[in-house]
Parts: sequence; C-alpha cells; structure tokens
Amino acid sequence: MISLIAATVCFIAIHFFISGTRLRDRLVALLGEGAYIGLFSAASLALIVWMSMSYGPALTADGNAFLWQPPAWWAHLGGVVILVAFLLGVLGMLSTNPGAVGQAARASAGPQGIQRITRHPFLWGVGLWAAFHLVANGDLASLILFGGFAILAFGGTVSIDAKRRRKLGATWERYAAETSNIPFAAILARRQRLVMRELGWWRVALAVAAYAVTFVLHPMLFGVSPTGG
Repeated sequence: MISLIAATVCFIAIHFFISGTRLRDRLVALLGEGAYIGLFSAASLALIVWMSMSYGPALTADGNAFLWQPPAWWAHLGGVVILVAFLLGVLGMLSTNPGAVGQAARASAGPQGIQRITRHPFLWGVGLWAAFHLVANGDLASLILFGGFAILAFGGTVSIDAKRRRKLGATWERYAAETSNIPFAAILARRQRLVMRELGWWRVALAVAAYAVTFVLHPMLFGVSPTGG
C-alpha cells in the first residue's frame, strides 16, 4: 500500500508542481522544449508503471479495506459512462487540441470538432473513467489509484488553462471564451455549436471499437465483468 501511495503522490506532484507552473517555464528555458518534454514524458510513464504494478499487491494487502458498497445499479451505469469516456478520450487524442503538447499555436484557428464540446476532451475521458472505477470498487487501494487519476485529470484542465494563458495571453482568452471546460457547457450557453461532421466518423468508429474490445476482454484482463461480478 505504501508503494501505491508513494507512486500516486509522485505522479500527481510532477504534474501540479512542475508541469502547470512557472517552474516548467524555467526548466524549458534551461533544457529546451524537446528535452523537457522527453524527460517529463519518461517520468510520467515510469510513474504510471509503478502505480500499476503497486495496485495489484495493494488490493490484497492487510491495509486495504472496503470503504463503501456501491449501489447495485452502478455497474450497469458503467456501460454508458465508459463509452462516453472512450469517445472523449479517443477523439481528444486523434483531433487537433490546442491544450496538448506542441499544439498551443492551433488556438488561433478557433475550436473545431470535439473541441466544441470541451477544450479538454482527453482529460475528461480519463476523469470519467477514473471516477466511475473509484466508486465501483469502493476499497482503499482503488480510492488511491483511481482517485489519483481523477484528481490529475480534472485538476489538469485548470492547470493547462493557466499554462496556456501564460503562454498565449489574449489568444487563449479568446479561445477559452468560445469553448468550455465542462463538456457541452459552451453549446448549452450558445457560445458554441456542435458540428457532427467535424468529429470525423472514423474517429468515432475507432472509439466505439476500442470500447467494445475492452468491454469484451475486461474479464480476461482484469478478472471482473464490466457489468459487475
């Protein structure tokens, strides 16, 4: 359990206390953008591996305890929640994203596709996935692992906004005014409109296919049915 806690704390810390702060700006000035991104990406991947390897032993550790019992209907809700998470995550990865590494300049072109729904689609996908699994499991180890991912994902949307605002100034302010962090908020406020053709049907099809494969293989990969049991 100590290993899982340490890995999760380190994972959150490097993002909130380095990536989204002025310390990042100083490191980029010292190392160069490419070197910084490479080192930070390697550190993030190493910490994710550490978290994943620590989670299994933590589940069976004496210190793990069930903190709550999720309602019976929660597992069935997962089919919809995780599908939405896959759509946001996959479309976010495969579409233009001014919030992503190396794409900040694209903010000047205005939002398109999934960015009309939320300017942080990938992080919202991860956040929804993590939040659902946190509630569905109800034990301490899962609270630490999935809670860490949820904090990083949802908090990361605020951190990226601040980082882009420092770098792009008025350009990002205009982009943020035309979009929303919370999915569909800008559309409901009529500051934005949904253009389905911009989403790219191949991206949607790939997201649904990835979801379907994960749903079918979930018992084999993780030892539990995605619908409970």
